[in-house]
Amino acid sequence: MNGKIYSIILPATAVTTAIDLCEIQPADDRPCRIVGWEILQTTDVGDAAEEILPIQVIRGFTTSGSVGGTAPTPRDINRTGATAGFTVEVMNTTVANTGTSHTLYEGGWNIRMSHVYWPDEQLMPQASQADVTMVVRLPSAPADSLTIRGTVYVLEEA
Repeated sequence: MNGKIYSIILPATAVTTAIDLCEIQPADDRPCRIVGWEILQTTDVGDAAEEILPIQVIRGFTTSGSVGGTAPTPRDINRTGATAGFTVEVMNTTVANTGTSHTLYEGGWNIRMSHVYWPDEQLMPQASQADVTMVVRLPSAPADSLTIRGTVYVLEEA
């Protein structure tokens, strides 16, 4: 893998609906891959609050999600300070929904523990500028409000 790895922090956010946890928009000629993530919640604890929620990676939306989200600066893991070419939004409560999309990953998250995802290099979801966006999505609303936070790691290819 040639390129740089960046971390994207998902700030603690109260979530009551489906949400795009992270939306990545690759730059021209610089495809991006999701290297991994850790997503957790800090409000529902104990057996009675247990839920299994789906998490998806989808690419191909042509219109960004919106509302409530922020645009954090991706941080270079290797201290070179290199600025990412891709842009990112996190915690969009209106999910991206326009375009020809393809679901690349769907898994389940037992909210009693962190959802950790570290795929093999050949299985890392990838998108290019031609795909417009790639999102990490919680496609279903939780049973009650959850405060969700975490980190997504993205490789931007050189």
